[in-house]
Amino acid sequence: MKDYHINIFFSEEDDGYIADIPDLKACSAFGKTAEEALSEVEIAKTAWLEAARQSGKPIPLPKYRPVIYEVG
Repeated sequence: MKDYHINIFFSEEDDGYIADIPDLKACSAFGKTAEEALSEVEIAKTAWLEAARQSGKPIPLPKYRPVIYEVG
């Protein structure tokens, strides 16, 4: 199974990096560095998936791919 795409970007407003997983609604994390944001969003992803399993909510398949990866 392919994994979920993670976006990481710098937020001037927050003075740090935001990482999010578009396929998992509201799954995001903050870090002072890109590496820290990535580590934190991996923890958030695990918690998100576990909460969905425990509550019986559907878990979306990894589908999101940014336009930059489109070939054509």
